[in-house]
Amino acid sequence: MKLLPLVVFTLLSCMLSPVASAAADVKMPPVVWSLTEGIEAPESAYFDTKSGFVFLSQIGQGGGKADDGDGWISKLTPDGEMLENKWVTGLSAPKGIRVHDGTLWVSDITRLVAIDIATAKITRKIEIPDARFLNDVAAGPDGTIYVSDMVAGVVYAHHEGQTRVFAKGAAMEHPNGLLVHQGRLLLAGWGKNLKDDFSTDPVGRLLSIDLKSMKRRVITPKPLGNLDGLEVDGKGGYLVTDWRAGKVFHITGKGRATEILSLPQGTADHAYIVERRLLILPRMKDNTVSAYDLAPLFD
Repeated sequence: MKLLPLVVFTLLSCMLSPVASAAADVKMPPVVWSLTEGIEAPESAYFDTKSGFVFLSQIGQGGGKADDGDGWISKLTPDGEMLENKWVTGLSAPKGIRVHDGTLWVSDITRLVAIDIATAKITRKIEIPDARFLNDVAAGPDGTIYVSDMVAGVVYAHHEGQTRVFAKGAAMEHPNGLLVHQGRLLLAGWGKNLKDDFSTDPVGRLLSIDLKSMKRRVITPKPLGNLDGLEVDGKGGYLVTDWRAGKVFHITGKGRATEILSLPQGTADHAYIVERRLLILPRMKDNTVSAYDLAPLFD
């Protein structure tokens, strides 16, 4: 086969790719701190602005589908000090976490778990009968808790003791990450045609659903990755992780994606502290939580 000259090949690659590479024009963000001791399959990090703590879900040794009681929630500071590793125990495979009105909501395979932050006590366990693999959690301003079932391709909504299907179907692209922002539910799609090994064809996109009209919008026009974590960047855009490829993307409000971090597989559901430009990233397969300074990219 005849090889294209390098310059032509590079030009074509840039034209065809929906993602701009960070390596060409942006330095990889520096690591601020990392934790490995006592960390076992960390899945989701969340910064609670009211308490000032970072909460971290850890699946433990059993894996993401094992209903074994081996999972827990940790409490740490934004500076990487572990305050209490096993702050709340008795969970199985906790994944997404989100705080609303003093309650930490956690997805745990087929149930939503409510934890009172002040007392570190589990106050409710809400079983969702048809759930298969609950993943991320988001909270609406009215107290509605949304939770994605990535395997089933469903988003549930729980409000005032009632749980209902909010959205479902192939158009949801097996939603993983969720976030309520400016009247919309943002969805980080894992992809279509989910296989037993969790690969997809194609990979997922960043989507949104208007909470009133239910109108669906595609933010990234082309498939981007097996998307997991999702947070706003404070500048009208988003930070999204690709679990299988080990990447972190910055996505503008118009849907242009730029790769800003490339790591081994397992970049999970991150926290982002806008004021400090601090990305706190669970690295699930490395049993590590690391914080990265994104100020050089955004300031």
